Amino acid sequence: MILWYDKKPIIALAPMADLTDSPFCRICREVSGKDFVIFREMVSAEALVRDNGKTLKMCEFDESERPLVIQIFGGNPENITKAARMIVEKFKPNGIDINMGCPVPKIAGRSNAGASLMKDHERAIKIVKTLKSENLGVPISVKTRLGWNKEDEILEFARKLEEAGVDLLTVHGRTKSQGYSGSANWDVIAKVKKIISISMIANGDIKSAEDVKNCLSITGADGAMIGRAALGNPWIFSGKIPDLKEIKKVVLRHAQLHIGHYGERFGLVAFRKHLLSYFRGVSGAAKWRIELAQVKDLEDLQEVLKKIPD
Repeated sequence: MILWYDKKPIIALAPMADLTDSPFCRICREVSGKDFVIFREMVSAEALVRDNGKTLKMCEFDESERPLVIQIFGGNPENITKAARMIVEKFKPNGIDINMGCPVPKIAGRSNAGASLMKDHERAIKIVKTLKSENLGVPISVKTRLGWNKEDEILEFARKLEEAGVDLLTVHGRTKSQGYSGSANWDVIAKVKKIISISMIANGDIKSAEDVKNCLSITGADGAMIGRAALGNPWIFSGKIPDLKEIKKVVLRHAQLHIGHYGERFGLVAFRKHLLSYFRGVSGAAKWRIELAQVKDLEDLQEVLKKIPD
């Protein structure tokens, strides 16, 4: 088995629903190089086993995106395993990740998936063991949180996941109850690292190269995963700080990739969620945000970008 996480420290792009799609991941690669791993947005195991076209398209990726891990969510061990085999055979990613930390109610509440698996250890362990028994030829990882309500719930859960055969564990330093509020507790992640022997990635409140360094020092983790801080800043993995001219150039390239992936009609409208992030905190750009939020096609975008001085 080829292990994508052999090189340490591991730097990773976090899986973010509706955000870490192929166009965004390609942009991250183009501006930041190959020294990080991409975790793509989560896909539904239930939808995959029903051959849902939209979900299958979400699994497509360009070869330039490697090393790349596809994340699956679901609560049925057999369906997760079928979905994983389908993904490995059809798309050949570098790894499969199971979401055991998503706090969104429709995932964690109604489908026995995401963060709900932190309360249902028996189901979580069966998912891992069933997956591992398939010998898919790629590493199987899990992304989870500190717990449902209490920050120390992860200690028991992490041990069980390792015993079940998980190859790598990513821990977000918040509980399900916290969602994305408050601060990530890196000290608890450090406790997890001390009791497991498998590789572990720390996640939560990592917004810069300095944060990566501090997080690894505090947690002792094998790597750091960057999520929301990468939105509008695909340069974060390289440490480069772009000027406005570079930002505008990459915005246009990202928009073109979005249209190429989603089509002319929907591509640019769907791109708006990324667009405003690029100009977050840029001096003087605030007055253009209203126009940027209303662009309908590539021509609109180009016209607004011309108005923004380099």
